[in-house]
Amino acid sequence: MPSSLLLEVPALADFNRAWAELTDWLSLLDRVIKSQRVMVGDLEDINEMIIKQKATLQDLDQRRPQLEELITAAQNLKNKTSNQEARTIITDRIERLQNQWDEVQEHLQNRRQQLNEMLKDSTQWLEAKEEAERVLGQARAKLESWKETPYTMDAIQKKITETKQLAKDLRQWQINVDVANDLALKLLRDYSSDDTRKVHMITENINASWASIHKRVSEREAALEETHRLLQQFPLDLEKFLAWLTEAETTANVLQDATHKERLLEDSKGVRELMTQWQDLQGEIDAHTNIYHNLDENGQKVLRSLESSDDAALLQRRLDNMNFKWSELRKKSLNIRSHLEASSDQWKRLHLSLQELLVWLQLKDDELSRQAPIGGDFPAVQKQNDVHRAFKRELKTKEPVIMSTLETVRIFLKELPLEGLEKLYQEPRELPPEERAQNVTRLLRKQAEEVNAEWEKLNLRSADWQRKIDEALERLQELQEATDELDLKLRQAEVIKGSWQPVGDLLVDSLQDHLEKVKVLRGEITALKENVNYVNDLARQLTTLGIQLSPYNLSTLEDLNTRWRLLQVAVEDRIRQVHEAHRDFGPASQHFLSSSVQGPWERAISPNKVPYYINHETQTTCWDHPKMTELYQSLADLNNVRFSAYRTAMKLRRLQKALCLDLLSLSAACDALDQHNLKQNDQPMDILQVINCLTTIYDCLEQEHNNLVNVPLCVDMCLNWLLNVYDTGRTGRIRVLSFKTGIISLCKAHLEDKYRYLFKQVASSTGFCDQRRLGLLLHDSIQIPRQLGEVASFGGSNIEPSVRSCFQFANNKPEIEAALFLDWMRLEPQSMVWLPVLHRVAAAETAKHQAKCNICKECPIIGFRYRSLKHFNYDICQSCFFSGRVAKGHKMHYPMVEYCTPTTSGEDVRDFAKVLKNKFRTKRYFAKHPRMGYLPVQTVLEGDNMETNLQAEYDRLKQQHEHKGLSPLPSPPEMMPTSPQSPRDAELIAEAKLLRQHKGRLEARMQILEDHNKQLESQLNRLRQLLEQPQAEAKVNGTTVSSPSTSLQRSDSSQPMLLRVVGSQTSESMGEEDLLSPPQDTSTGLEEVMEQLNNSFPSSRGRNTPGKPMREDTM
Repeated sequence: MPSSLLLEVPALADFNRAWAELTDWLSLLDRVIKSQRVMVGDLEDINEMIIKQKATLQDLDQRRPQLEELITAAQNLKNKTSNQEARTIITDRIERLQNQWDEVQEHLQNRRQQLNEMLKDSTQWLEAKEEAERVLGQARAKLESWKETPYTMDAIQKKITETKQLAKDLRQWQINVDVANDLALKLLRDYSSDDTRKVHMITENINASWASIHKRVSEREAALEETHRLLQQFPLDLEKFLAWLTEAETTANVLQDATHKERLLEDSKGVRELMTQWQDLQGEIDAHTNIYHNLDENGQKVLRSLESSDDAALLQRRLDNMNFKWSELRKKSLNIRSHLEASSDQWKRLHLSLQELLVWLQLKDDELSRQAPIGGDFPAVQKQNDVHRAFKRELKTKEPVIMSTLETVRIFLKELPLEGLEKLYQEPRELPPEERAQNVTRLLRKQAEEVNAEWEKLNLRSADWQRKIDEALERLQELQEATDELDLKLRQAEVIKGSWQPVGDLLVDSLQDHLEKVKVLRGEITALKENVNYVNDLARQLTTLGIQLSPYNLSTLEDLNTRWRLLQVAVEDRIRQVHEAHRDFGPASQHFLSSSVQGPWERAISPNKVPYYINHETQTTCWDHPKMTELYQSLADLNNVRFSAYRTAMKLRRLQKALCLDLLSLSAACDALDQHNLKQNDQPMDILQVINCLTTIYDCLEQEHNNLVNVPLCVDMCLNWLLNVYDTGRTGRIRVLSFKTGIISLCKAHLEDKYRYLFKQVASSTGFCDQRRLGLLLHDSIQIPRQLGEVASFGGSNIEPSVRSCFQFANNKPEIEAALFLDWMRLEPQSMVWLPVLHRVAAAETAKHQAKCNICKECPIIGFRYRSLKHFNYDICQSCFFSGRVAKGHKMHYPMVEYCTPTTSGEDVRDFAKVLKNKFRTKRYFAKHPRMGYLPVQTVLEGDNMETNLQAEYDRLKQQHEHKGLSPLPSPPEMMPTSPQSPRDAELIAEAKLLRQHKGRLEARMQILEDHNKQLESQLNRLRQLLEQPQAEAKVNGTTVSSPSTSLQRSDSSQPMLLRVVGSQTSESMGEEDLLSPPQDTSTGLEEVMEQLNNSFPSSRGRNTPGKPMREDTM
C-alpha cells in the first residue's frame, strides 16, 4: 500500500497490521493442513488426526469474531475516506481475506470429511484383512497337517477328497481375499496423498501367501491324482509284467535246452540262429528293465502304506515272486550267452568281455565324477539326486552281467587243464608250454581282479555320493525353512517399522507409549538374532561339507543379514530420536517422568525444577515420591535389629534394591559419568543434569535387565533419594562429588574398587589427598546413614575425628596415598563400617548353611550364621542374633564367629580348637577381653565431649526454630510451586529434626562410650598380664582374640572365607549382669570334653572339602 495513503488515512496502518496477521495465520494453517499426513489403515493415527482437525476447526471458529471485526473496520474505513484508491485496496483485501478464510475452512471440512471416510474405509479394510488372514491361517493349518503321500486306494481317495474340499474352500475363501484386495485398492487409490505403505505391504504379503497356498494345493492335487492313477494301474501292470515274465521264462528254458545239446558248437548255423533268438530275448529283457524297477519301487511304497495287513502280505509275496523270476530270467540269459560263446577261443572272448567291462566301469566312474560338486540350492541337489538314482539303477542292472562274467572266468580258470591253455595261447616266439599256460591264467586273473576292484570302488563311491546328496538335501531343506521363517518375521517387523510416523508428527502425550512399542519391537528384533545365527550356522556347515551355496542362496543370506542389521539400526535410531524428542519437547517439564506415579498422584515441578507430588484425593503435597514413602515405611520393620551397623546395612540393602542400583556395575556407572563430563567434583549439578545422568544409567540397565528396570520410576526414585541425602533444603543443586558418592556407594562392585574410585575423586593429580579433601569425602559418605537416622551410631555427623584417625594411622603425614587409605578402610573405621557390612549383608542373602539354629530351630540357616566359640554345636541364625535372643547357658558377650558363606572342613576344625580352648576359660575372662568389631573413632577422648556439644547445638537450633517459626523441613508447594527456604536455614532445620529424632539414641551412645572405657581398662589389664606370661602363650592368646572385623581385608589370599568374631561390642549396650556374672566352673573333665567333641563333628571324618577362594566384597 502506498505510503501517501497511509499518511492520508492513518487508520489504514492498524487495518493492514490486523489483515496481515490474520492472512499469515490462515496461510500457515493451510500449509499445516496440506502437510499433515496419516498412516492409512492405522485407526489410532486417523483418530488422532481427526481430533487435531476438530481442534483446528474450533480455533478457526474462535477467530471468526476477529474476521468479522476486521470486515466491520474495513467498512468503516471505506465510509470515512473519500480516496477511491484506498477504498479499492480495502475492498480487494477484504475479498481476498474472505476467500482465503472460506478456502481454509473448506479445506478443513473436506479434510475432516476425508478422514472420517478414511476411518470408515480403513475399518472395513482391517476387518476384511483379518478375515483374509483367518482363512489363510486355516489353509496353512490344513497344509501343515498333510504328511507323506499315502499309497493305498482308500487313503489316497480320502486325501484326494480332502484336497478337493480344500480347493473348493479356497475358491470360496477367494471372495474374502478379493474383498480385502478391493478395499486395499480403494484405500491406495483414494488416499494416495497420505502414507499408504502399511496397506501396500500387508496386501502384498497376503497375496503372496495366498498364491503360495494355491500353488501348493494344486501341486498336491496333481501329485495325488498321479498317485491314484498309478495305484489303479499298478495291479494291471503287475499282472501284465508277470505274464510277460512267464512267457520270457518259457523262451529262456527252450533256448537253454537247445544250447546244452551235444555237438552244438560244431553246427555254426544252429549257433547263429540260437544267438539271434537270444539277442531277441535279451532285447525284451532290456526293454522291460525300467518297467520292473518302477513296479518294484511303487510296490514298496504301497507296502509301506499297507503296513501289516493281509493285503500287504499278499502283495509282498507277489513282489518277491516277481523279483525271483526276474533274477532267474537274467541269470538264464547270461548262461545261454556263455554257452553259445563257448569255443576254442573262449579265453579271448572272456578277455574281451573283461576289457569291455573295464571300459564301462571307467566310463561310469567318469560319469560319477562329473556329477560333483554338490549343488548350492535345494532344486539343484534334488535334480542331482534324480540323476544319481538313475545311475544306481544302471549299476543294479549291470551287476548280474559283471558277477556272471567274473564267475565264468573263475570257472574257466579252475576247470580248463593246462594242456588246453597251451593250445589256446599262441605267442609270436616259442615259449615252453607251461609258461604259455601261466601267461593266459595270469592275464585273465589280473583282468578279473581289476574288474572286481573297479566294481567295488564304483559302488563305494556311489554310496558315498548318495550319502552326501542325502545330507545336503537335509541341510538345504533346513536352510530353506529357516530362511523362509526368518524372512516372514523380518517382513512383519518391516511392516511395523514402515507404519512409523515421523517423530515430529507424534503427540507429546503419545511419545511414551510409542517408545514402549518401539522397545517391544527392539526386543523382538533382538530375539531374531538366534534365527539369524541359526541361518548363518547352517550356511557355514554347508561350506564345511564342501557345498558351495548358489548365488541365489548367497544373495538371500546377505539380504536377510542386511535387513536384520538395518532393522536394528532403525530401531536404535528411533529410540534415540524419541528420547531426544522428550528433551526437545521441553526438558524443563521432565515429561517422561510423569509416568512414574499413578492416580491419584501427580508429579509436579517447583520453579527450581525440584519435583514434588500432589495427592488429588487428600489435596496435599509432599517432597517424597509415593513409592519412596512406602519404602521408608517398610524400613521401620528393620528397627528391631539390635545392632546399628547391621540395621543400617539392611536398610541400605533394601533401598539399593528398590533403586535397582544393585544391578549397576562400577564400569557402567563410570561410563555414564564420563559421558556427561562430570569431572569437576566441586561443581554443583542442577536437577536436569542429575536427571539426564540417571536416565543414561538406567537406560543401560534396562537394556541388560529389561524386566527389572522401570526407567521413569527408577530415575524419579533415585533423584528423590539423592535429594533427601544431599539436598534436604530442596535447593535444586547437589555437588558432583555428592552425586558420585551416593551412586558408587550403592552400586554393584568390589568393596576395595569402590574405595579406590572414591579416593581418586578427592585425590590430587599426583595421587595424594590432604585432610580437607578427605573430609569432603567422609562428609558426603556419612550423609547416607544420616538420612536413615542412624548417624549417631557411627560417631555422629562430625567427621573431623575420622579424618584425624586416618592421618594418625598414616603417622601424621600431611598427605596420604591410596594404599594407606585402603589400609585404614580395611580396619572398618566406625564412621564407614556400614559400607563393608552392607557388602556382607548382600553376600549372605543367598547363603545356605547346613546347621540348625539353637533358638528358633531354623534349618538350614539362611543368611548369616553365628557359631559359638564357647559351646559345641551352638549356632544362631541372623534373625535371633539381630534381635538379641540367646539360649539358656549362653551369653551375648561369649565369642562367636560370623559366616556369610557355608563353612569348610578346615574352618570347622579351627573353630572346634577355639571352642576347646575357650572351654577352660572363665566367664570373667570373656568379660575382661571384649573385642571391637570395627575401628572406633575416639570422639570422647578428643577435646570437648561430643554429646555435650551436640546437646548444646540441639538447644541452640531449637531456640532458632522457635524464634523464626520454621518448619522441620521445607514444605512442598501447596498445590502451586513456591520457592523453598534458603539453603542455610534448610540445613539447620534438617539438623534440628535429626537431633530431635535421635535424642534417645544419643543417650544410648553415652552408655556405649562408658562401656568402651570399661573395655579399654580391661584391655590394659590384659596387656599387663600378657607381658608377664611366656611369649608362646601370648601368641596363642593373640591368635584366639585377633580382631576378626578386618579378617577379610587383612588376610592373604589363601584364607578360605570371611570370618568375623561378634561379641557384645556390636550391640549398642551391654547388660551389667553379663559383666558381673560369677566365673564359670573350669573343672570339666577330659571325658566330657571328648564326648562333646565326638558329638560335635560326627560326620567330619570323611569330609574332604577343598578350600574355597576368599569371598569378594561385591553386591
